[in-house]
Amino acid sequence: MSKIPLSKCFINSEVEEAALRALRSGQYILGKESTAFEAELAAHTGTTQTVLGSSWTMIVYCLHQLQGIGPGDEIIVPSHTAFPTMEPLIHLGAKPVFADIDDTYVMDLAHVESLITPRTVGIIGVHLYGHPIDNDKLLAIGKKNNLWVIEDCAQAQGAKYKGKTVGSMGDFGAFSFFPSKNLTVLGDGGCITTNKVDYADRLRMLRNHGRQGKYDHEFTGYNVRFNEINAAIGRVMLKHLDGFNENRRQIAARYNEHLKGIVQTPPVREWATPVYHMYVVRAEKRDDLQKFLKEKNIETGVHYPKPNHLQPAVVGLFPYIPKLPNTEKAVKEILSLPIHGEMTLDAADQVCAAIAEFYGKK
Repeated sequence: MSKIPLSKCFINSEVEEAALRALRSGQYILGKESTAFEAELAAHTGTTQTVLGSSWTMIVYCLHQLQGIGPGDEIIVPSHTAFPTMEPLIHLGAKPVFADIDDTYVMDLAHVESLITPRTVGIIGVHLYGHPIDNDKLLAIGKKNNLWVIEDCAQAQGAKYKGKTVGSMGDFGAFSFFPSKNLTVLGDGGCITTNKVDYADRLRMLRNHGRQGKYDHEFTGYNVRFNEINAAIGRVMLKHLDGFNENRRQIAARYNEHLKGIVQTPPVREWATPVYHMYVVRAEKRDDLQKFLKEKNIETGVHYPKPNHLQPAVVGLFPYIPKLPNTEKAVKEILSLPIHGEMTLDAADQVCAAIAEFYGKK
C-alpha cells in the first residue's frame, strides 16, 4: 500500500505561477499581493478588515499588546488546543485560565462561566479541529461580563456557525496559514480579521515598526510583516478553499459511515458546518492502533498528547494545577486520521479497512 499521509499541501501550476509572479515583481514585503490577499480574506470571512502577519503567534501577540493586556489580567482559554493559543498571553505577563472541553473538543461554555473573576478581561474561543464553538453562547457570555472575545480560527478557515463564517462574529478572528492548515501559504503566516477599523489601522503599523510612512515612526513596533510570495500563493489557495473543505466533509462522511461502531467518530452540532482540519476519533488501545496503522503505511497523529495546563512551560507559573477531567481523559484516546483537500474516497476506505482489521471487525 502506498503511503496515506495525515495531511498534504496542494501545489499546481497556478500556485507555481503565482510565486513566480511575486518573484518577478521586484517587491517582496507588504506589496500589492499582500494588499489584495487581505481584501480577499476579509471578503471571504465577512469582515471589513484583515491584517496579515508573519505568524499566528506574532500577529496575535501584537493584537494583545494593542488591547493593553498585561500582568494581573486573566484570559479564559481551552487547555486542549495548540500551545500558541495562550503563548502570547504569557509573554505579556497575563494569566491563561484553562477551561475543560465538551464532546466536540471545544471549550465547555458552562465551565467557562464558572471561571470568570473580577480579573477576567477576555475569552479566546478555539474552533478546534475545524468544528465551531457555540458562538451565540460564547458572545453572550462575553457581553454579559464585559469581556472581549477572540475567535481562534487557526484550524477552521471557512467553517460556518449558523451560516456565518467563523472569524466574523467575535471582536477579532485569528487565522494561521501554516502548511498543514486548510488554507496555507506554503510557509508561516497568519492574520487578524475584525470590523474594528481603529484596531486594524494600528495593528498594521505595529507589525511594521510602528510607522505610518517610511520614516515616520509614531510608536515602537515590531517586524511582523508578511511577504509577497506567500501572499500570492495564498490568493490561489483561497480560490480552492471552499472546494477542498467540501472534499474534507465528504471524506469525513465516509469515515463516519464505515467507522460507526468501531471507534467513536466526531460529533457535529446541528448549527455547525465544520471543515475537518483534523478528523479525530476516540479509540480503545489508541497507541496500539496507531502503531498498527503506521505498519500499514497510514500516517496518523495525536492532537494533542499533553494538555497545556500540564505543559512544563506552564505548570511552574501558577500555584496549583487545575483539574480538567474531560480534557485529561480525551488526550489518552484521541487519534487524528488522514484528511486533506485532495484526499480520495478510496484512500479513506483503505484507512477504514485497516482500522476494522485491527479491531477484528468487518
